[in-house]
Amino acid sequence: MSEANPLGAFFRDHLRELRRRVAISFGTVVLFTLAAYAYSDPLTVFLLRPIFRALPHLQGLVYTSLPEAFIAYFKVSLLVGVAAALPVILYQIWMFVSPGLRAGERRVALQVVFWATLLFVLGVLFAYLVVLPQILQIMLGAAGERLLARPRLDDYLAFVARTVLCLGLAFEIPFLMVAAGKIGLVAPHFFRGKRLLSYGALFGLAFLLVAGDFLSALLLAVPLALLYEAGGLAVLLLCRKQNEE
Repeated sequence: MSEANPLGAFFRDHLRELRRRVAISFGTVVLFTLAAYAYSDPLTVFLLRPIFRALPHLQGLVYTSLPEAFIAYFKVSLLVGVAAALPVILYQIWMFVSPGLRAGERRVALQVVFWATLLFVLGVLFAYLVVLPQILQIMLGAAGERLLARPRLDDYLAFVARTVLCLGLAFEIPFLMVAAGKIGLVAPHFFRGKRLLSYGALFGLAFLLVAGDFLSALLLAVPLALLYEAGGLAVLLLCRKQNEE
């Protein structure tokens, strides 16, 4: 029984530390969400810019239930709150795992956090500045002259959030591919051999993301395929460099 006590104390200390890190992360998200809600109106206007650029004659978006506007504003605030708190969350994760890592492993972990965050931010910017305006132009331009567009606020914001988050995560594809190749999980030519299957999966993801519009899915699948090819090339170059060393 006495031998089990140190192990139990070890797990209790780690559980207590984990709770503290989770509480700090959760509190940061709540704080940033509340701060974002104070500016929810200009933030919503910022997210509405792509649809007004795609449809200049649109007077505004509508909502069909009393709490819909409040819920939509809250969703925007929560999205911004999580994004703003991401560095703090990653730091808390780092502080929790770093005591058990060696010096070399800590450097690798910091590089992982840096590149993962950078690629996610690039994916979000690419979605907002490039993909969203093009998809909206295609989807709204397909309507005839006798059809009047009256998009719902909640539906539009959900579409924007889904597109932005999915592309932000999709930009992690090359990073994950390189990580899999570096640790020896896959062979150097694995991703090249699975190219056609991966293209089908990426197009299916894009098709679901844009709610079944073929042209928009094709437009979205192209950058995903380019990311996949970049990841496959990076794996080949990395493995070649390791072999030379």
